Amino acid sequence: MKKKQDIKLFEEKKVRSVWDSESEEWYFSVTDVVEILTDSADPKQYIKKMRKRDPELDASWGTICTLTQLIAADGKRYRTTVATAQGIFRIIQSIPSPKAEPFKQWMAAVAAERINQMQDPELSIEQAMTDYRRLGYSERWINQRIRSIEVRKELTDEWKRGGIEESRDFASLTDIILQQWSGYRTKQYKAYKGLKKESLRDNMTNVELALNTLAEVSATEISRSENPKGFFENADIARRGGDIARQARQSLETQTGRSVISPTKASNYLSGENPEDKQQMIPGTEENE
Repeated sequence: MKKKQDIKLFEEKKVRSVWDSESEEWYFSVTDVVEILTDSADPKQYIKKMRKRDPELDASWGTICTLTQLIAADGKRYRTTVATAQGIFRIIQSIPSPKAEPFKQWMAAVAAERINQMQDPELSIEQAMTDYRRLGYSERWINQRIRSIEVRKELTDEWKRGGIEESRDFASLTDIILQQWSGYRTKQYKAYKGLKKESLRDNMTNVELALNTLAEVSATEISRSENPKGFFENADIARRGGDIARQARQSLETQTGRSVISPTKASNYLSGENPEDKQQMIPGTEENE
């Protein structure tokens, strides 16, 4: 299975999903679906009881479902039971829930949406913007985030051109860029913001996102100029791209007297809190003395 993991929203609740590019089908987390339809505090136990109640479903469980790695609440990847839309439809038959029909319609819409996006990639961007608006992000932040996604894609394409293939190398290069401008590796940055499974980029402030985008677009442009080959040459360019953003960060902090690295996360600024309230003063500035 050639997988691309995603998070889909049904009535503001997350459904972990995986797109299989070979079969061109979505696979949905069975646990997430059952939890949404039943409001069960322990969906795994509900699934066990459901299978006992429905011997036919239990007998075909291995055919309906498969295992794949998904990110759990603790941020780690675990082998998780998933099923296609058709498999989920069969499972729903054993769940008495008023949400069943709306959920089936939602899954059908998700499948149709993906087919349309494959034919017109611009629709993917429009859908992302719609999802961010639904979650409460500002238009300014959304525009920056969408641009950062485009920049990130250009950078990873450039890394692939330079011979980077392993996922761990992509992660290492990302860490190099991030640490160079912010002083934090990805795990450290997420810990500073109190994040677990959440996306770091989705929890950056406007300024943090702008600096990270500057670092990545700088690395992309340098790479296009120098045509690096292999990990070490790409790592050197990653540091230089990050250094450009570091200089911009330091200049901004000198002017404002505040660190742009903020423990603020999305739940803070979406609730109306001012990100500056959590930004640290830089020692030695007039305001801090």
